[in-house]
Amino acid sequence: MSRKVDKLLISVSIALVVIVVGALYLQPEQSQTVASLIFGKLTTWFGSVVLLFTFLGVLLLTFVATSKYGRIRLGNEQPEYSNFKWVSMMIACGLGSATVYWAFIEWAYYIQTPGLGIEANSQKAFEMSLPYNMFHWGVSAWTLYALVGLPICYHLYVRKNTGLSLSAIVSSITGIKQNGVFGRIIDVIFIFICFGGLSITLGVSVPLVNNVLSNVLGIEPTFTMNIVLILIISIVYSLSSYVGLQKGMSNIANLTTKLALVLCVGILVLGPTTFIIANTTNSLGLMIQNFVQMSLFTDPIGKTGFPQSWTIFYWLYWITYAPFTGIFIAKVSKGRTLRSVIINTLVSGSAGCFLFFGIIGSLTIERHLAGLVDVVGMLGAGQDNAAIISVLQTLPFSSGFMILFCAISVLFLATTLDGAAFTMASTATPKLQENEEPHPVNRLFWCVMLALVPLTMIFIGANLDTIKTSAIITGVPIVFIMMVMIIGWMRWMVKDFGDVPSDQIPEVCASGIKQSQPRALDENGQVIHLSK
Repeated sequence: MSRKVDKLLISVSIALVVIVVGALYLQPEQSQTVASLIFGKLTTWFGSVVLLFTFLGVLLLTFVATSKYGRIRLGNEQPEYSNFKWVSMMIACGLGSATVYWAFIEWAYYIQTPGLGIEANSQKAFEMSLPYNMFHWGVSAWTLYALVGLPICYHLYVRKNTGLSLSAIVSSITGIKQNGVFGRIIDVIFIFICFGGLSITLGVSVPLVNNVLSNVLGIEPTFTMNIVLILIISIVYSLSSYVGLQKGMSNIANLTTKLALVLCVGILVLGPTTFIIANTTNSLGLMIQNFVQMSLFTDPIGKTGFPQSWTIFYWLYWITYAPFTGIFIAKVSKGRTLRSVIINTLVSGSAGCFLFFGIIGSLTIERHLAGLVDVVGMLGAGQDNAAIISVLQTLPFSSGFMILFCAISVLFLATTLDGAAFTMASTATPKLQENEEPHPVNRLFWCVMLALVPLTMIFIGANLDTIKTSAIITGVPIVFIMMVMIIGWMRWMVKDFGDVPSDQIPEVCASGIKQSQPRALDENGQVIHLSK
């Protein structure tokens, strides 16, 4: 187990976070104004680039999965985790508790301001609200994770390069020094967006869990309860991180996935079953039917701002999570083929979201249409948490559903933060080998920091939207870093396996010979490995 730590990277990254948090405390309004202005300009200038990049990424991964390159195996060992644990860990790390929050209410945002030029508050707006919800959490979103994870998988397990970080793979592709200026900048950006994305996740989810739990207990939610919840979550994921992926996160992710399935089945059985099934089916069909249009919708004529406020915003938001989720995907996918990683990430991840959002979203839509809860009105009045609680209260055994809701939210947070702490510790550990993990104390340090930053922000009353916007702004340079990674990965695959017949790719992978060696075919079409 490696004990090396990049102290300079840690110092610079923490200093940057402290400066940003300090600016939020000293100049909150000015910080928000500047961040929003920069975000608006970037989404206008690079919005189409982000949409095209994501859509073409879906096509690229489809090609790799269906081509001979999909047979490339990542390492010679057998997979470390069962299929269910593998899927659970990737979903738990990639989604987090924000999934539970948005599953209830995201559709309601699209009623007043629908996309695709649809009239607000119309029947079509209601019909397309859940499809857009599914779209923003579906194949395209998971593609952005895979576009980071697969190049790192190839870099680590096929090319046998060292380092489990963005700078390590960029260094392997371009030849720049990993500990040089550009390498340092890449890793500092990575750590900063981890803090930004995860701070807003804690900032949104913890008060929601606080409100739901307080409602069950019949008490008033307080700031002290926020602190207690963050400390409980921190203890859970810190212990999980300290004992390692095999004993810690894999078991928590397994439990989280099962509890989420229990929640969905409970709502399906005890809620408006017929409507949930019909609306989920209808929404899935509409999403598939309009997928290309939603993927490339820029609204240049109507200029409603919907693509910039939602789709482009979402893709950049997913991109801020993509580096740490991609690194985590690489770490848990040893022994798998590229095809299986792509199918698991895109299909399993999307299917889980479609099921979760379909059932929970359809429940809230039905409650709104039936006049039981004015979800759209409450959302417009800023009562999003109250709307979620009101919907849960319409179910039989509502207290049980609320407790289950809180448990899933806490565990989702714990697994996401555990995965983030692991990847940040990996980034701060130079020359990490494929079979190595960062030192437990290193992982524990990042666990503490990931809890300390949002606690500090809540304590000083900082605007969480500002750091979220700041983190998403850094998603734009990450897009170009991802482009470098993808081009390098494609070149590697063509160089290593371009002349290898499909049926011989498993043999070449099993040989364990470094794939950059030249090779030729004998008279029988068999691969001849040549020494340099």
